[in-house]
Amino acid sequence: MPSKKIRVGLIFGGKSAEHEVSIQSARNVFLAIDKNKYDVVLIGIDKQGRWYHDEAERFLLNADSPDTVYEPNPSEEIALIPGEDKQQFVKISDPTIRFELDVVFPVLHGTCGEDGTVQGVLKLLNLPFVGASVLGSAVGMDKDVMKRLLRDALIPTPEFLVFRDFQKESIIFNQIEKALGSPCYVKPANLGSSVGIHRVTSASELKAAVEDAFQYDTKILIEEAVEGREIECSVLGNEFPEASVPGEIITNHEKHQFYSYEAKYLDQNGALLRIPAELEPEVAEKIRDLAIKSYQAICCEGMARVDFFLRDETEIYVNELNTIPGFTIISMYPKLWEASGISYVELIDRLIQLALQRQEKEKKLKTSV
Repeated sequence: MPSKKIRVGLIFGGKSAEHEVSIQSARNVFLAIDKNKYDVVLIGIDKQGRWYHDEAERFLLNADSPDTVYEPNPSEEIALIPGEDKQQFVKISDPTIRFELDVVFPVLHGTCGEDGTVQGVLKLLNLPFVGASVLGSAVGMDKDVMKRLLRDALIPTPEFLVFRDFQKESIIFNQIEKALGSPCYVKPANLGSSVGIHRVTSASELKAAVEDAFQYDTKILIEEAVEGREIECSVLGNEFPEASVPGEIITNHEKHQFYSYEAKYLDQNGALLRIPAELEPEVAEKIRDLAIKSYQAICCEGMARVDFFLRDETEIYVNELNTIPGFTIISMYPKLWEASGISYVELIDRLIQLALQRQEKEKKLKTSV
């Protein structure tokens, strides 16, 4: 008698500026997952934050377009119903229709999905989920807190300043230039995919960049520019994480000042991915070691992509970590593991198993005295 398939809830979309990228990532996970081992339940979140059950045929239609926004069937809106043993999703229009999940794979990028919010909901419901838990997710999203933890762990990271929205008028270019040099980068503290990031070389550019960054978050970073190579390394695991071979992003600087949202997702010729990166063996090994140390410093689990700057072929800086890295056809996280000997299908399987293993450990913890 064949063993029962594991029911995986694949969550995508979300109330985030990275909504469209999430849909592309989820499409690739859905197409690659081992259907002999897993039953996939598609759960879409629209830009207003409402949750829906969806059908594969509708979801896959035009999902690979870089500007696809999730447009659900209104009659398929769902809600979570906590239960003593099994947590259920219920169809709002017909509460008699319910379904249970064994594990959740949140393919959500950015705020309200990658920042610990969804992870907190799933943890309250005792539903195992892929990726970092609440703390690692929240820290991984907040570049300010992340960089302070990296700094305390003696991991090199670019110098930065932090400003809240009420401090907007105190951001003066001459003072920024004196502290960080020029050019510098302005970015929202809580976001990814290079959304809201600007390279700044003048007072007028700084003013416009600050205004834009504050549209996405109430806290922003202004960071020194580290001129050098952009290297990325994938990490996989819970207590004993392992690092992939490093890869390099070579931005087409004739068209883009840096590896922007447009260069990543909208321009097919915006950047070249070189996997593995051409590095001296000792430099590659140091990058892999720093990737694991950074992963552990911010309490990651499951997966993360660690982004580096390499200056003068010897100076290595950790720029940031991404706790739900992209899974699109051009994304570095799965490509780096493929180059390291783990196929896309196997990678998805390992991530789900890591989520289930963590849940088994946590179930043994006492919740009363």
